[in-house]
Amino acid sequence: MELENIKANKVKMILQFSIPSIIAMLLTSLVTVADGYFLGNYGGKEGLAAVNLGLPIVYLYLGIGLMFAIGGMAISGRALGAQDIEKCNDVFRQTMITVVVAVCALSGIMCFLLAPISHVLHAEGVVATYFMEYYQLMLLALPVMVTNSSLGVFIRGEGKPQFFMLISILNVVLNIIFDYSFSVMQWGPKGIAAATLLAAVISLLCSVCFFIKRSDVYHFGKPVFDRQVFTEMTLNGSSEFIGEMASCISMFAYNYVIMRRIGVDGVSAFTIVGYLCYIFSMIVIGFGQGICPLISFAYGAKERALAKDIRNRTISFVFGAGVLTIVLILFGSNWYSRLFVSDEAVQQMVKSGMMIFMVSFLFSGFNAVSSFYFTAIGKAKESAVISAARGLVLLLVGIFTLPVLFGMTGVWLVAPVTEALTLLICIYYQSRDNRAMQVRVAAQ
Repeated sequence: MELENIKANKVKMILQFSIPSIIAMLLTSLVTVADGYFLGNYGGKEGLAAVNLGLPIVYLYLGIGLMFAIGGMAISGRALGAQDIEKCNDVFRQTMITVVVAVCALSGIMCFLLAPISHVLHAEGVVATYFMEYYQLMLLALPVMVTNSSLGVFIRGEGKPQFFMLISILNVVLNIIFDYSFSVMQWGPKGIAAATLLAAVISLLCSVCFFIKRSDVYHFGKPVFDRQVFTEMTLNGSSEFIGEMASCISMFAYNYVIMRRIGVDGVSAFTIVGYLCYIFSMIVIGFGQGICPLISFAYGAKERALAKDIRNRTISFVFGAGVLTIVLILFGSNWYSRLFVSDEAVQQMVKSGMMIFMVSFLFSGFNAVSSFYFTAIGKAKESAVISAARGLVLLLVGIFTLPVLFGMTGVWLVAPVTEALTLLICIYYQSRDNRAMQVRVAAQ
């Protein structure tokens, strides 16, 4: 990366770094959607419900991976901006060792918690069976997926996002092929999980090969543990961890409330609408991951105004993406509601819910990009507050109040209300950051 090139081509650089990341994230989301398609069509609404009940487990893994990977990338990105290549590699190695140890240890713990989780969520009969079959194999697949995703963060940080995009394409293609093959063989949910595991292992091997043969900056080697780096890495990535942990807790709360008040139909409908939310969030995260190296690099080079400009331009992009997504949903709601299940009651819930739930897209991009920006410049507290507000505190208040007042409509209202309130917090923090920048400029 070159500072003058970023200054002269802001939009081009944002898109150059973000589009491959967006494509990679969308392809990642398509793995989940493909799993849902085959589960819904071969396992019915019970299969969809079973997988959705375990999504808090997935969010927990993603939270740990993102915390260390984004936190480590922020440190190494600033070191790269300061031309300290040795520190870049030390941080990279420590980050990856930390990720691998953490997710493997988590799988060991989760082996003993699957059955209790199923019981707490009132999963019974076929739903409980599908839940255990799917997630017993996913405990092997998730560490592989998180490790590969973490390596992808550093591939993008090196300035080669297109390479990881190709790996992501390979992962999706393999996953769909294996999904179809194992579904035809009637392996059920365990076959879908096995497909995810096989595709993830092959993709991880491709990422490892990149760092062995093609990497210019980051290289495998003997890790050196630095307590200060670990602390800063954890704090820098804490907002991402809080965001995913908030998703973990909120999804658990969603499932608990919906299973108690509406039942399997409600969980199935929420799962199908949730796929749209997941896809859009991947677009936003793709932008966030794409601009993080640019913002960290600019901030490390003392170009704070440039970092702010990159943030503002990216917010405009994600707002436009939100508007476009809503327009597409308006025209495709009937088709989409029939894609995953044939049950008419579930289809009707999906159609009515999408129109309410998707309003949150007008606010969520602004909030998420703001959180990524504060992470990239090392302001962990602001980023953590934003993530905690939109993903935990305000969200949980909504989950436990709105469905009680409005039933299933209340479930759909939770996201728009939460994101709108979080927007106010983001505006406050951005205004404070702008004032601080003006003071620094005046002092110079």
